[in-house]
Amino acid sequence: MSNRVLITGGAGFIGSFLTDHFVAAGHQVRVFDNLDSQVHPTGRPTYLSPDAEFIEGTVRDTQALIPALDGVDVVIHAAAAVGVGQSLYKVQHYVDTNVGGAAALLEALIERKQPLKKLIVFTSMTGYGEGVYRRPSDGKLLRVQARTQEDIQRWGWDVVDSATGEALEPQPTPESSALLAQNVYALSKRYQEELALSLGELYDFPTTCLRLFNVYGPRQSLSNPYTGVLAIFLSRLLNGQRPVVYEDGRQSRDFVSVHDVVRATALAINSPLSNGGVFNIGTGIARPVAEIAITLAKLVGREDLEPNMTGQFRKGDIRHCTADLTHSRDMLGFQPVATWQETLQEIIDWSSTTTKTDQFQQVDQELRKHGLVS
Repeated sequence: MSNRVLITGGAGFIGSFLTDHFVAAGHQVRVFDNLDSQVHPTGRPTYLSPDAEFIEGTVRDTQALIPALDGVDVVIHAAAAVGVGQSLYKVQHYVDTNVGGAAALLEALIERKQPLKKLIVFTSMTGYGEGVYRRPSDGKLLRVQARTQEDIQRWGWDVVDSATGEALEPQPTPESSALLAQNVYALSKRYQEELALSLGELYDFPTTCLRLFNVYGPRQSLSNPYTGVLAIFLSRLLNGQRPVVYEDGRQSRDFVSVHDVVRATALAINSPLSNGGVFNIGTGIARPVAEIAITLAKLVGREDLEPNMTGQFRKGDIRHCTADLTHSRDMLGFQPVATWQETLQEIIDWSSTTTKTDQFQQVDQELRKHGLVS
């Protein structure tokens, strides 16, 4: 059955692939996006499907959202300000956009007084902070608070049991894990999630939150220095600069292809078992950050540009967190299928068609100015 789908942030990296998917599946798609200059410096992207209706507006504007919601069956809330580091000094922008934007959308849904098949909200794995760890001496699973400079000076880069100094082993992190992160971006996505689930239950619009891990793929801006570590590394390499890696490079991330995020979204929309639920969308595979820089350098033929290992700590960064997909697999039928190699090659191929301005140095200076790198 055909749905009428509203995608906030539908001109963005993930949103545009969702737009393509639902248009191709025969649905009526309406995109609502403010074309933020940090993400879209040249305006509406050429890759955005011409078969989708486009409305330019901000998700913080309830009055603009009410007509955008008219006749809509499914809402996918993908609009967000993204960037852990930047959120620590542009606090108002992140809270206004992520929390205020979610609040405005929810208020508009309440005001329109029409039935809704599904609200999908993209939240973030950053809310976990450090993932689940196992203590080898007794097998006990533990959660730890964010590392501090003092922790690193005492114990080194890896996460340890502070009582004994025993090194802990990273484990997959399930949705039942407490949300311990304290950076502004993570908090804003956490509040977004709680608002959506609470009001969805209260006003009876089925709501599902997808906790996205590190999404990668083509169309991820190579000029936005807050877009994600993989795109930042690639932009550096394509501009003849060495990728900059904090710590010792062994910290890991769980990268999920944008194509798998689209699949997960479609599964969640069509599954009544997802109503009121939260689901990890990742791969469960930990990839060391330095290895990513080395792999990208090989793919673009710049193996001479070895990672610049700074040995410095960036406040707000975690050491390890990977997705436990048991719940997503059992309830949604989700299993990642896109391969690392294929999606990386897609990114490399796409990079030849887009602007790639290296702004890493500017961001690094901002972080240092605010005392966030040491």
